[in-house]
Amino acid sequence: MGGHDFDRKAGNQALCDKIVELSEESQPRICLLPTASGDPHEQIGRFRRAFGERGCDPSEIALFRLGAEPIELRAHLLAQDVIYVSGGSLVNLLAIWRAHGIDRILREAWEAGILIAGQSAGAMCWFEAGITKSSGLPAVANGMRLLAGSASVHYHSEPERRVVYLDAVAAGTAPAGFGLDDQAGLLFEGETLAAGYSAREGAGVWRVFAEDGEAEEEPIETEEIRDREAPIGEIPAEIIELRRTLEARAAQRRGGRLGSGPGRT
Repeated sequence: MGGHDFDRKAGNQALCDKIVELSEESQPRICLLPTASGDPHEQIGRFRRAFGERGCDPSEIALFRLGAEPIELRAHLLAQDVIYVSGGSLVNLLAIWRAHGIDRILREAWEAGILIAGQSAGAMCWFEAGITKSSGLPAVANGMRLLAGSASVHYHSEPERRVVYLDAVAAGTAPAGFGLDDQAGLLFEGETLAAGYSAREGAGVWRVFAEDGEAEEEPIETEEIRDREAPIGEIPAEIIELRRTLEARAAQRRGGRLGSGPGRT
């Protein structure tokens, strides 16, 4: 996924639902790896709420707190139905994973058929390369190489990242690959692209490749998936009208009170 969160902004609920559906389990065990952003408690809490209310059995591995919260890494990860990798620094993510052997465990999980999902750095890490802002400015960085090619995320919400990606593909410093918008994603079965998803209007995915020394973008057909509840910022018209009516009545009451006392205007 090019960008995703565990809240009610447009498209995020639909992607959570799709992850649960793809697990093919009624109560999937899903583990969050929030390494790329430093294992923040707030993100873990939102993840647990989002998937807990969907009937999942959520857990997390906080590598930054293993001393206080020890866990058998391989046994826990290989017991999951879904492993979700959140965003942050791609460079830091892979360095910390290698130090703990997580990269080898994830390859084993992938080969065993466990569903692996991720957004931003957690999406690019599976490819040969991605466009990271780990050092501030967008730059090419290596991934785990489970999947051939490259990926760039936040494709139109962070246009400077897209520019660097197109230049890198054109120059051959990054292999051909995919550009992914926020709330859009790709599904791979093994190493084969199986489907694309768009969870909000305007979100898409593109093949990016070099032709005659120039980078070309080709849209990929996506399945539209939508939130079951109205996202934040997309309030139904009847609720908006009700609020306006209540606000008008409140204003009238305030006006009546203000006009009744001496010296008030």
